[in-house]
Amino acid sequence: MPRCLIIACLFLGFTLPSAWCQEKVFRAGAYAQNINPLKYPVSVNGGMQDRTATSAADPLHARCLVLDDGRTRLAFAVCDSCMIPREITDEAKRLASKATGIPSQNILISATHTHTAPTLSGVFQSEPNPEYIEQLKKQIAEGIEKANARLVPAKIGWGVGKDETQLFNRRWKMKPGTLAANPFGKTDEAVRMNPGYLAPGLIEPAGPIDPNVSLLSIQTRRGQPIAVLANYSLHYVGNVPSLSADYFAVFADKMKEHVGGDKDFVGIMSNGTSGDINNVNYGKAAPGKQGPYEQARLVAASVARAAFEAYKKIEHKDWVPLAATVTDLELGVRLPGKEDLARAEEILAKAKAAGKKSLITLEEIYARETVLLSKYPPKVWVLVQALRIGDLGIAATPCETFVEIGLEIKKKSPMKHTFTIELANGYNGYLPTPKQHEWGGYETWRARSSYLEANASVAITKGILDLFGEIAR
Repeated sequence: MPRCLIIACLFLGFTLPSAWCQEKVFRAGAYAQNINPLKYPVSVNGGMQDRTATSAADPLHARCLVLDDGRTRLAFAVCDSCMIPREITDEAKRLASKATGIPSQNILISATHTHTAPTLSGVFQSEPNPEYIEQLKKQIAEGIEKANARLVPAKIGWGVGKDETQLFNRRWKMKPGTLAANPFGKTDEAVRMNPGYLAPGLIEPAGPIDPNVSLLSIQTRRGQPIAVLANYSLHYVGNVPSLSADYFAVFADKMKEHVGGDKDFVGIMSNGTSGDINNVNYGKAAPGKQGPYEQARLVAASVARAAFEAYKKIEHKDWVPLAATVTDLELGVRLPGKEDLARAEEILAKAKAAGKKSLITLEEIYARETVLLSKYPPKVWVLVQALRIGDLGIAATPCETFVEIGLEIKKKSPMKHTFTIELANGYNGYLPTPKQHEWGGYETWRARSSYLEANASVAITKGILDLFGEIAR
């Protein structure tokens, strides 16, 4: 109840329930939970061939944040992982909810999409380690529990910076006749992902970028930084050893320096809608060779500068309302047909007869994916989520979401400010638009990394906007 109304009521002699006379108190807590494997070696996600790590080059974390407006609590856990299947996020939420009382629908768990983290979802030739799966479920929940235990009176604000210098759409329209057949033998595609520097046949990028650096800032009542949750639509940077948190962790460290955070400060970079965005400009000549971490540091420094410029303009509020809601959408799976499966089995039989220990060609790799995908059900449940923090809206999708979708959500959202965290609350592969499906290219190729129906983005966008409509009122 506003303080002025309480004073007026007391002046007029009204008696108020004691709970009404208490000033609204906003609280927040943050914690960076280490999630490095307890046992090695581990498989590493992020490539067509499996890789193995025997140590961590830099720490992996589940960076956790809990917000409490006195009635509702929200929790975030942004994890240094390539992708996290729903069976892991659901169990981590159950454990965290049991420990803290935060409802599962109010918890958002996402992956940063570093390509140098332990495998959690079977994609291409990397398969998860069951021990690490069980470890991670508990560690994510533990991180949320520790962030909840750190709740203190706080103030909160948000802002938006811009950095278009580090983003390029990685899908390029190509001149007819310049594209080789895809792994399924088709020659009718119009787009190539990562075509190469100044590759013959380049026309133009097949989509836009989103230069916004959105950020949520949380401070103590005295102005000491507690955490910054940022959001930027960049797939990852790379050229780092396994295991590594990539540029996401470097950004977190840079923000700690910029804002003057103490040892308990938690910087967080969540991934926006970057299914078709990377840090490579194929419209120019190849740059000079760089050492490990060099590009990650350059990108992180640039994005952190833009974030800090926005941070300096943020007006922190003593209290804002919180809300969250989720829905499950039943979407179709692009299952292979009988002819597709027969072709795939023939390709794999030839590879086996040749004595290959691992599959080398894209045709072989996608043949294996075809066989594995044939065991999927015809429809799957896809969880989407919407959160409200004052007039800020945060959407969550469990996909590698194309940037056009994120831009549409921002444009149509009823919230004053909006951003999307992708690879959240599960993993359902790439999410291109219907038009991008028509153009083809890697992100549309049927596999465990891309299997939702071609119109899935339409249903997911509508689902998120409907959720925002519920909590914006």
